[in-house]
Amino acid sequence: MLIPYLKMQGAGNQIVVVDQREKNAPPPSADGIRRLGNPASGPGFDQLMWVGPATSDTAAASYRVFNRDGSEVEQCGNGVRCVAWMLARCAAPLQSFTLESPAGQIEARVLDDDQVSVSMGAPEFEPARIPFVADEQADHYDLEVGGRSHRVAVLSMGNPHCVMLVDSIAAADVDRLGMAIEEHTRFPEAANVGFMCIDDRSTIELRVWERGVGETLACGTGACAAAVAGQRLGLLDDEVRVRLPGGQLVVSWRGKAEPVWLTGNAELISEGTIDL
Repeated sequence: MLIPYLKMQGAGNQIVVVDQREKNAPPPSADGIRRLGNPASGPGFDQLMWVGPATSDTAAASYRVFNRDGSEVEQCGNGVRCVAWMLARCAAPLQSFTLESPAGQIEARVLDDDQVSVSMGAPEFEPARIPFVADEQADHYDLEVGGRSHRVAVLSMGNPHCVMLVDSIAAADVDRLGMAIEEHTRFPEAANVGFMCIDDRSTIELRVWERGVGETLACGTGACAAAVAGQRLGLLDDEVRVRLPGGQLVVSWRGKAEPVWLTGNAELISEGTIDL
């Protein structure tokens, strides 16, 4: 069965979008996703966004998110911007959408110059809902990794995140600590791990170890988590430029139960078909 796809990028994150709103075909098996995610046997991607019909009249579409290792995850900020771009291209001049995600409904707005803003929902800090093993909620926690204690912030942006402050992005031990924290026993569903260096109150540098992927050029929910963590600690302003290896994102959060807005590019790389 041949299925058309768009290969896109958001801040360097490689995204494949498959539009199944009409046929509503099921996604491939985990093994099939791994083969498609490998550029040697498929289009190659960090995340696959499988778009289906909405279940409510208020939404334009629903989507599911798969990492290239075949695992299904709750959210992908860079991926949902690509989905919104695809919908805007199909439904011009409509530029604003409500979408159904595994983490709940979100809003998306397609702006000029291939920029897209998405409301990622309110961050979750209650440990049981992240999920994270802790006796009570706190702004930061001490996490034991390899015989050493690391101070980290932990929250969910629809998926679990652990954020660590570092003095230098270049010197951060992303591979070793990222893998160890992703699989830490205090994260029952594993975690994305952000290594954040604060330049000033409105600018941070960030590297992200993404669960099921490894270090990635960009992570939209990781950018949101890092900015929110810094704001909760009183280190950052309401709007933050996040510089990642793949590009720049802007995160806005007004605090408390307000949604986090993520703005960045969504650009088409190529189009093709995959044979399932």
